[in-house]
Amino acid sequence: MTERRDKPSFASLFNRARAEAEGKASISPAPNAEPAPVRSTEAPPPVEPRRDEWAYEAMQFLVDPARVRIWPGNARIYEDLDPDNCRDLIQSIATEGMQKVAAIVRPVFDDALYEYEVIAGTRRHYAVSHLRATSMPSLRFLIQVEILDDEAAFRLADLENRARKDVSDIERARNYAAALHDHYDGHLTRMAERLALSKSWLSKMIRVSALPDQLLAAFGSPSDLHLKPAYTLAQKLDGPAGPVIMATAIQIARAQMARRADGLPPYTAAEVLRQLNEASSPASEHPAELRGPTGRLAMSANANKNSLTLKLHAGSGVTRKAITEAVRAALDAAEAKGFSLGLSSRDDDSD
Repeated sequence: MTERRDKPSFASLFNRARAEAEGKASISPAPNAEPAPVRSTEAPPPVEPRRDEWAYEAMQFLVDPARVRIWPGNARIYEDLDPDNCRDLIQSIATEGMQKVAAIVRPVFDDALYEYEVIAGTRRHYAVSHLRATSMPSLRFLIQVEILDDEAAFRLADLENRARKDVSDIERARNYAAALHDHYDGHLTRMAERLALSKSWLSKMIRVSALPDQLLAAFGSPSDLHLKPAYTLAQKLDGPAGPVIMATAIQIARAQMARRADGLPPYTAAEVLRQLNEASSPASEHPAELRGPTGRLAMSANANKNSLTLKLHAGSGVTRKAITEAVRAALDAAEAKGFSLGLSSRDDDSD
């Protein structure tokens, strides 16, 4: 780890800030000055806090958010934040003229660009940064500094995220999977005990964390998929229906992309789950479907290993591009069920 030798230690900053907050900032004595005698009737000097006690000293500062990085161990994905999903917080801070609740950070010693990193308060960091860049350039980021190792930082961030509805089950599941490896050496029981969580529930979260991105793309947003149905899908993916489920998910994802291109809302999570569950049933005879903006049927498909039947329905309002994508996806799903056109390459784009 590279030491930042050009900056004072955090201990000296801590003590100075505490003294200034109490209005007792002292002036350093001259190098050759004799120390003042201490009378026995005076109170003893304050005891330097031990390193493991600093976390309990509420040290709050207002800083430039550009001096603060995001700790990668948090479940929330900073890159997924935008003015829309942070709108409520941005408006609240703008109305109040300041950030009311401090973000929890810890000092950074190995990076010349940053002083702190956010352990809990990622949305607050984004909101303040956004307002500084757009309408409130003098706004500062309210932080509370604590000394935490990685495992303690993870537990603190997890406690805060449990109360946040905007942290999806998928985000938390992947965060738990990473923490299991990084902080608990793969010991699920130890991790469950440290987090005060049920081992069986945590095991399900770890299982869900392995769901592939291709399947998640079938949903309008990963936050639409909750733990219970996600765990069911994870179990089915490991069985004989796995390839069919993945092929159907790819088909739905293509249809979702076409809907976005047409300015339409995505299929709901309930509809996506219905199609995936039907695809995983060997006796399923339900066709794959594409519907238009009003819900009118545009295309339906039935497939088995011997045939693929496509029906295009008039008056649906769906574009030719959406139909083309849906046909290609239906062919992918049919091939997953054993259907084959006998072509030399299924990736031939000359058709």
